[in-house]
Amino acid sequence: MIKYFIDSIIVTVCGIATAYFWGEHVKPGGGLLAVFIAGILAILEISLSFDNAVVNAMKLEHMSKVWQKRFLTWGIAIAVFGMRFLFPILVVSVFAHLDMLTVTNIALTDSMKYAHYLELSHAPIVTFGGIFLIMLFLNYFFNHEKDVHWIECIEAPISYLDHIRGIEIVISLIVLIILNNFIPQEQKVAVLLAGITGIITYLAIDGISHFLEKHDRERMAQCATNAVACTGFVSFLYLELIDASFSLDGVLGAFALSNDVIIIAVGLGIGAMFVRSLTLLIVDTKTLAKFRYLEHGAHWAIGALAIIMLITTVKEVPEVVTGLIGLVFIVASLISSIIYNKKHAQ
Repeated sequence: MIKYFIDSIIVTVCGIATAYFWGEHVKPGGGLLAVFIAGILAILEISLSFDNAVVNAMKLEHMSKVWQKRFLTWGIAIAVFGMRFLFPILVVSVFAHLDMLTVTNIALTDSMKYAHYLELSHAPIVTFGGIFLIMLFLNYFFNHEKDVHWIECIEAPISYLDHIRGIEIVISLIVLIILNNFIPQEQKVAVLLAGITGIITYLAIDGISHFLEKHDRERMAQCATNAVACTGFVSFLYLELIDASFSLDGVLGAFALSNDVIIIAVGLGIGAMFVRSLTLLIVDTKTLAKFRYLEHGAHWAIGALAIIMLITTVKEVPEVVTGLIGLVFIVASLISSIIYNKKHAQ
């Protein structure tokens, strides 16, 4: 099992060294404190992201070994530099009407000012992620062809709602409209646009993915290499968007522990790397096949996370609540799966 986490251990060592020297650079003698904060952030990221690993594994198990490896290598670069560093700077740049170089300079030299700007952008950021995850949640359960149900009394009836064309979009828009009634006037337009962008982004990626899967055999017959490469890229992009949506609340919540964008990127990056290693472990050990309700628990956790993210646009929710709700669903689905396996093994 240790082979799955070798890359994560290497990243951890490099991350600890980076945190120490950066901490000493910012404030002489502050290296150990920087390492401690980065470690706490890494642990939080891992503990709050097991549902993310399960969802990622669902998509990853259908990808080639090459793209699985790229998810671990290219993906971690996107997760650390893209989502934990570049994306918040881009968002602040848009909403503060500043160029990215200026915002980057603020992030590196005036962490308090940067945190203030990021806080002002909180509502649109989590709205985008929350609505995207709601679409993912609904799309999984609104499927009449799915014959395995965990919470039977709920999942079985709603599975037939996919007969109503576009029902996921309608529900997501209704949620967005209701949410917008509680948003301060000056942020209503930004939140509305962020939510609509979340819906469009999900539909675009999911639509392309389905198109390629549907025509995969034809493409394979014509040009196998290109078909696999294209399908792998879209699946990779889909995974990165899901991962990004999961990480939004974590990135924003990390500022409760530190305002230093480098320490935050290092700590969350270490955690993200371990989550990716865990994802590959789940795929290779066929964990999803062994525990039939684990996918269901992960998607219920997604639904809960999406709702909590939307709630945080108007009211602060402690990170521990977010993590515990997701963990409860995962553990409960795991226990249910074990009970099912024991009954059918007899």
